[in-house]
Amino acid sequence: MVFPSGRCFIQEGAPAHDFYVLTGGRAKLFTLMPDGRRQIVGFAELGDFLGLTSSETYAFTAEALGDVTLCRFPHSAIDRLVERFPRLRGRLQKEASSELVKMQSRLMVLGRKTARERLASFLVEQASPCCGHHALHDEREPLTLPLPMSRTDIADYLGLTIETVSRTFGLFRKEGLISVKGASSVTLLEPGVLSDMANGIKRD
Repeated sequence: MVFPSGRCFIQEGAPAHDFYVLTGGRAKLFTLMPDGRRQIVGFAELGDFLGLTSSETYAFTAEALGDVTLCRFPHSAIDRLVERFPRLRGRLQKEASSELVKMQSRLMVLGRKTARERLASFLVEQASPCCGHHALHDEREPLTLPLPMSRTDIADYLGLTIETVSRTFGLFRKEGLISVKGASSVTLLEPGVLSDMANGIKRD
């Protein structure tokens, strides 16, 4: 299945009959607050499972950031899929565990970290699929990442104003930590420093 940029393929509150595997592109996940405001709760990337819920309805809306490709499976088929592909059970368990870790990490970001630490955490999070958090700590080579989400989306996700996000991006550029060309990518010039900053570690 292919969904164009801006199209929602999961709707919050809709019956959760299916789950999806993201096979290409990125997506943003958000919920609507009672007053109509939107709260971004995450960004999905290649290989992520979406809609694996034990509730009867979806807990969030998923919107394509650029074109995305997906595989859709009915929840009723999970047992048959696991029987056919035994290693899938471990993957599903790992996915559930990963979601818990992400939730705990997000609570830490929103509850304890400064604006600089929040943005550093976000950049490290975006880099982790290609090199992992631990590898990034020791990484010295520049690393270019796609950032298909808008600055407004990033601000919403981090619980900051867009002005604070833009100002912090500017400070990181001046300090030689990142390089930005256009709005859809960023180069981490000092990945190790950003990793330490995300963890509240100050380098001398």
